[in-house]
Amino acid sequence: MRSALVDLSTHHDNRGLQPPGTDGDYGFNVWRNTFPAEELPPPGSTVTVAGVPFAFPAPAAGGDNVRCRGQRIAVPAGSYDWIYLLGAAERRTEDVVTLHYADGSTGTAHLRMSDFWPQTPDRFGEPLAFRTSAMRYPRHTHADHAPSIWQQRVPVTGPGELVAVRLPDNPGMHVFAITVVADPEARHAR
Repeated sequence: MRSALVDLSTHHDNRGLQPPGTDGDYGFNVWRNTFPAEELPPPGSTVTVAGVPFAFPAPAAGGDNVRCRGQRIAVPAGSYDWIYLLGAAERRTEDVVTLHYADGSTGTAHLRMSDFWPQTPDRFGEPLAFRTSAMRYPRHTHADHAPSIWQQRVPVTGPGELVAVRLPDNPGMHVFAITVVADPEARHAR
């Protein structure tokens, strides 16, 4: 298996990972809830979730995650089988991503993302990446809520060299990290 970590820092447009004792322009969702940053991997570290490496986001000028608004994300050009993401939705949701190839062609695939809210029972069955023991609100931390970040997987169905992924225009979906993976063994098993 060959993987390439994708740099999302120039696309960060939401601040959802909040360090303790901070205030300001934080708010993963419309109610300004956030994940306790101290319970998640160190900013900028490489983490492995279900066998796939990811670059856990370091805070950038615009935040620490991408609120999906149709951004075109460049990936290291290559022949890949899967796009893996770390993400969470403000509500359980699914939408379409567009795959861009070096020859100018495009394809589409579905991205399904479970809710970050711990009490939401319906999930898409994706692996849990991280769960914190509490959720931050604008003026307090609620210890009985345990929000989650999930690992999603999108198939790269077209032949050729993938060069970019266009995220859905769906602001309820948030992406923390992307890794593209070539898995020749899985390709031959299809």
